Amino acid sequence: MQQNADLHTHTTASDGTCDPKENVRIAMEAGLAALAITDHDTVAGIAEAKEAGAVLGIEVIPGVEISSVARGQDIHVLGFFVPYEDASFQEKLVGLRETRHERNKLLINKLQELGIAIKLEDVYKRKQGTDKNIGRPHIAEELMELGVVNSIEEAFDKYLGKGGAAYVNPPRITPQEAITLIREAGGVAVLAHPGLYDDDELVKELIEFGLDGIEVFHPDNSQNQREVYRKWAEEFDLLVTGGSDFHGWRGEEPFHAMLGSHTVHADVVDSMREIANRRRK
Repeated sequence: MQQNADLHTHTTASDGTCDPKENVRIAMEAGLAALAITDHDTVAGIAEAKEAGAVLGIEVIPGVEISSVARGQDIHVLGFFVPYEDASFQEKLVGLRETRHERNKLLINKLQELGIAIKLEDVYKRKQGTDKNIGRPHIAEELMELGVVNSIEEAFDKYLGKGGAAYVNPPRITPQEAITLIREAGGVAVLAHPGLYDDDELVKELIEFGLDGIEVFHPDNSQNQREVYRKWAEEFDLLVTGGSDFHGWRGEEPFHAMLGSHTVHADVVDSMREIANRRRK
């Protein structure tokens, strides 16, 4: 078995299409030693994944991807070894999901103003269960079904992504607050896909504020960006992490990338565990 870990994956607990145990099964087939479940603003998928991991011999790292805003754009902070069973930590995530719901309503309103016959209730029907952690990929799927776009990528480029015609950014916590939330809970804070932000000044500000690591290996980081962020990680003694940002499948293609395609050595997991253990003493 490879001693590698994919430290960024999503499940049906947020906007992935695979249930948590399916992510673990795919990780096993990919020969991974460890897998992080990092759903958006929720830890609802971790218990199921851990049960599957115990059976299949895969270490499941409890994680979360926290949504924040800085300088007019979404900034995501990954938290690893978070206390996913702790009621007070779970309660803090509820407020973040409520903000996500407000963002969805604003997005739908803007799409309707553009003449697109999309309804919020139709988007939310795409998610079963009471914890409807709906994200932009669900809206993109509805736009595809309506024939407005031909792909998830087109939906984000034209409407939902930064610079898209319907892009909105309601008030959210800052990335500094997200880092603090994770660290105070005893977790490890890592900046997700820094290459997407086109704001390396902000990346350096967050490093100075107290990031524990930076996601160097991600499908949306260019090779040049990976070299820059790896250099910064060495300079500031940060963890170098990586992950596929797997969201399951959109049609025939994995989204963002196939689970196991972007990994780091499992030694990184041991380093994160040591940091988390120190914080909880």
